[in-house]
Amino acid sequence: MNKQENTKLVQQVYENFKSGDIKALLNLLSDNIEWQLPEIENVPFAGKRRGREQMGQFFASLVDTQEVQHFDPREFIAQGDKVVALGHYAWRVKSTGREFGGDFAHVFTVYDGKVIRFHEYMDTAAAAAAHRKVLTAGAH
Repeated sequence: MNKQENTKLVQQVYENFKSGDIKALLNLLSDNIEWQLPEIENVPFAGKRRGREQMGQFFASLVDTQEVQHFDPREFIAQGDKVVALGHYAWRVKSTGREFGGDFAHVFTVYDGKVIRFHEYMDTAAAAAAHRKVLTAGAH
C-alpha cells in the first residue's frame, strides 16, 4: 500500500471508532496487532495489548470506563509504512465524573493492508488524575 492508502486506512479506523462500529474497526487490524498505550496509574485499559481478542477487550474496557466528549484527529502525516495522526480529545471518566483532555499523537504501522502496530502519546498525568478516586474521611 502507498502513503495515501495507508492514510485512508487509518482514517477509516477513526471513523469506525467514532461511529461505535468496533467490529469493523477490529477488521482493519492485523491478527498480530500490537497496541501500546502508556502505563497510567488507575487506568484499567492502559498498557500493551496483542492480537484482536485483546483489542476487543481493550475497547470494551475503554467504553465501560470513559465517555468520549470530543475526539478530533486533525492532521495525518504518512511516510513509508507509518501514519502519524495528531489531534485533540476530551473524555469523561464514568467512575469519578471528572473530565480530561489534550492533544495526542498516534503512530500507526501498516502492513499488508492492516494496522499491525499502534502507539499513543498523550498527557498521562491528566488521565491518571481524572481516574484517581478521591478518598473521603472514614473511607478505607
